[in-house]
Amino acid sequence: MSTHHLLRKQVVTEMKKRRLIFFTVVILGFLYLSISLLFGDAGLFRYMELTRTKRNLQLQITELSRQNEQIREQIRLLKEDPFYREKLAREEFGLAKPDEYIFQYER
Repeated sequence: MSTHHLLRKQVVTEMKKRRLIFFTVVILGFLYLSISLLFGDAGLFRYMELTRTKRNLQLQITELSRQNEQIREQIRLLKEDPFYREKLAREEFGLAKPDEYIFQYER
């Protein structure tokens, strides 16, 4: 019975070692996957960074579209509205008609 008991003890020890190895491999695999999902090229932090970049680019696109629309409106007014052209010439370039005087005040 002594050899049977020793054999049983050896089998139990081997099973404990196998379980320990299995759980160690599972835990290491889980840690690797967790780190990859958080910090990898396609990880959570990279996703959050790309989302912020996308939002900023969309805001820039919206602002540029608004500016483009303002410029288009100015071009249209310059082409079609003689009063706008005159106003712009007076305000931006300080031009006057031949019989006018311009008084400029310093601020």
